[in-house]
Amino acid sequence: NAEEFEKLEVQTQWLSDRKRRALLKKNVDIRRRIELIQDFEMPALSTTVRVSKDGEYVLATGTYKPRVRCYDVNNLSMKFERCFDADVVTFEILSDDYSKLVFLHTDRYVEFHSAQGHYHRLRIPKFGRDMQYHYPTCDLYIVGAGPEVYRLNLERGQFLNPLMTEASEVDCCAINPLHNLLVCGTKEGKLEAWDPRARDRIGTLDCALHCVSESMVEGVSSVSALKFKGGLTLGVGTSTGQVLLYDIRSNKPFYTKDHMYGLPIVNVDFHESQDLVLSMDECVVKIWDKNNGKLFTSIEASETKFHSLCVVPNTGMMFIANENTKILTYYIPSLGPAPKWCSFLDSLTEELEESTMETVYDDYKFVTKRELEDLGLEHLLGTNLLRAYMHGYFVDIRLYKKAKTVAEPFAFEEYRKKKIHQKIEENRANRKLPKVNKDLALKLMDEDMKEKKKKKVGLSLLKDDRFKMLFENPDFQVDKNAEEFRLLNPVLSKLDKSRKKELKKLVLQQQFDEIEHRVLLPVWAKIHIYS
Repeated sequence: NAEEFEKLEVQTQWLSDRKRRALLKKNVDIRRRIELIQDFEMPALSTTVRVSKDGEYVLATGTYKPRVRCYDVNNLSMKFERCFDADVVTFEILSDDYSKLVFLHTDRYVEFHSAQGHYHRLRIPKFGRDMQYHYPTCDLYIVGAGPEVYRLNLERGQFLNPLMTEASEVDCCAINPLHNLLVCGTKEGKLEAWDPRARDRIGTLDCALHCVSESMVEGVSSVSALKFKGGLTLGVGTSTGQVLLYDIRSNKPFYTKDHMYGLPIVNVDFHESQDLVLSMDECVVKIWDKNNGKLFTSIEASETKFHSLCVVPNTGMMFIANENTKILTYYIPSLGPAPKWCSFLDSLTEELEESTMETVYDDYKFVTKRELEDLGLEHLLGTNLLRAYMHGYFVDIRLYKKAKTVAEPFAFEEYRKKKIHQKIEENRANRKLPKVNKDLALKLMDEDMKEKKKKKVGLSLLKDDRFKMLFENPDFQVDKNAEEFRLLNPVLSKLDKSRKKELKKLVLQQQFDEIEHRVLLPVWAKIHIYS
């Protein structure tokens, strides 16, 4: 994965480029890795990532030094890179491509960029935390460490009167693309809805109250993430790790999902073609059904923290900015097809599905905690001799066999009896005469016994699968009353009843002798060797 690749790169930084590439080629996991976009990374870590509306460009911010990088997906490479004086809190793409960008910095500056580069920057009175662009009025709404929602009109180039909320601080905001309703999430765990046309507060919703009643969370939950789907559905993420789904016509959530980590929800998003919700905190991305909360899948962070989630529209691909140099890229075919600029991923995933790779633990045995107690190995819990996995542990097969021998000294005797019984059951079918052509079967058995006495080895007709229908299908029943049968088989036709009974006894006795020779003697020989 990306984390292992990063570790390998850090360990080989002192090598030359040629030696480092040669060393990386020796790693099997690195050779199997697919690098979609060249240099899709940051010097230290990435903070946010976005995809332009036309789907042709991917923009990401990171540090250190604070910067933004634009990647052209048609060329699968970086188009340009620009540096800043301060870290980026968030940014918005105002145009369909990369030509109009606005960045919110940690030092209270709002910076505008055009296709040529830096265009203008200005400062807001308080530290900003989120911003949204209202396209019909060209207003940029900025929220932050205060009750004000600052309005910057980009057509006139001046600040307008701010919206005054009832909160002490506003952490996030969102604008519905259909009816343009502005929703602000506050530190007190409330939602305030504003109509941009009248600049009036039209409603207030207490989300923290539903978090406490539904999940028994201690303390007050603040709203940390907002996202609309359509005109009625609103997803709300809280600082205590819950995701609440609202129909804006109701003041109660129709579903509440708890991440069970107690960490703030960083992003909430909706899949366009399926009824799935993507919610992310710094440890995991959970994809679940918005109607019943059933988990679809999850992506866990290993030795890193997630910062921002970006889902490529109408596809199964997503980008995750994290505390690592590599910007993580995930493709889930069941969510949707690959983007058109990397459509070859669909054929690759089909090949991977056909060539299944099984992981076999030949040197380890999986045991449950109950089995550990039966073996007397519970004192090894917490040591490196046991590797926790799912509902049990992996233990070295040699240690398992030794403990099994000590815990069950009569296991070999039980195994011996089981093998004897198994061999008897396997040969029991051969002792039964077939329902069809019994006399012919007796004759063949008599010939087999004579050949064994002469030590001649040959394939019996009774054991040959090519002739098994001769003794199973009634259509092949030999008519002993026919004249042709008496002329061709004079020996079998003269066999009397006493001879047949004698043959049956000999056949059964000979088969029991075979069982004793093949099963009992080797077992006793093994016991003699071990003793």
